[in-house]
Formats: sequence, C-alpha cells, structure tokens
Amino acid sequence: MQDLIHIEPLTHDQPQTRRGHERCVALLESATELFLKRGFDAVSLDDIVNHAGGSKASIYKYFGNKDGLFKAICDYRRCLFFKDICLPFTVSPDTDIRAYLINTLSDFHQHIVMPENAAFMRLVLEQTGRNPEIARYIHEQGPKQIQNTVAEILNQAHQHGLLYCENPLFSAQFYFGILRNLEWRVLMGITIDENDQETINYISYCVDRFLDGHQKR
Repeated sequence: MQDLIHIEPLTHDQPQTRRGHERCVALLESATELFLKRGFDAVSLDDIVNHAGGSKASIYKYFGNKDGLFKAICDYRRCLFFKDICLPFTVSPDTDIRAYLINTLSDFHQHIVMPENAAFMRLVLEQTGRNPEIARYIHEQGPKQIQNTVAEILNQAHQHGLLYCENPLFSAQFYFGILRNLEWRVLMGITIDENDQETINYISYCVDRFLDGHQKR
C-alpha cells in the first residue's frame, strides 16, 4: 500500500485495508492542515472529520484522542522529513565521512527552511510547552533518534580509523549544533539571507573544523 510505512507504527489499531489506510492518512493530513491554519486549540475533532470526511469514531479507533492524533502527526511528518536524510548507511574503510557529514547537514537545511516544515516546527514548540508528555515523546522520536543515528555512524567511523571519537553521542549533538543558529532564525521567522552556496560553504567550513577536532592527538 502506498505510504503504509508512514503510518504502521503510528496508530493504536492498525488499518487492515487500503481504505482504512487511506482514511488514516486523510485524517493526519487534514488535521495537520487545520492545526497549521488555526492552531491546535482552535480545532475540534468535529472540524477534522468534517474536513477529512468520515467520523470521530475513526479518530478514537486509530489515535485514541486529539493528543494521540497530534503525536501520530508528528511521527508521520518525521517519517516524511527524515526519509531522505536518515538513509541506511554503513561505514567502510573507504567511506568519505566528510562528504557524508556535509550532505546530511545540507539535506537537513533544505528541509527545515521549507515553509510548511518551519510552520510545523513552530506548532510543535507551542504544543510541547502545553504538554510535557508530548514534549518528551517528540524529543525521543525526533531529535534524539537522529542524534543516535549519527552517533552510530561516528562510532563506525571511529572503529574504522576514519576519525577519533571517544563519545559519539556527545559528538553527534555537537555536530547538529552547526545548524542551531539557522534553526532558531527559521523558528523566529527571520529572513534567511544566505543563498544555497553560501550555506554549503558555511556547512563545509564547520564540518572541516568538526573533523579537525576528531583527529587523534
């Protein structure tokens, strides 16, 4: 089924048919559109089913409640966001680790500056302030997961002697800090003046300094 991979882990009761799958996706996409347009608190479950079609029973069946639906939306969009970034990757002695690190941050940059992704990140921040449980869940499934993925790659690079990395998780957190200023500007709605080439130059410079710091002294 098309896009089934994006919703299988997200629902309480897995859809067994193409129609059920399509109903779940329609609810996720309609709720996302309404939340971005009006804000989470201003949208009711009735609004969502009126927009998507179907009934509230489908929301209760697949997502439990409105917060469960929001968590599922975050997971759904995370899958879409990272599908071109966190591709399966195995380090070998011939791996160009510099190119991998530059390309990963470049892809990440391209995704976070997309207007809809930026708007959704703002919505997430708003809701995590309202609900600590959602905040912990989103952190575990989003930032922490991508950091762990890069940490494992850094660990593999260390094992192959491509760099020296005693604490891969700390290094992964440091690595993603390269884009922190850009992320904050996006979240605050500040115009990004740099063109793509200027951003690539900045990322390349920072990755080179990152790698300089991961050479055995």
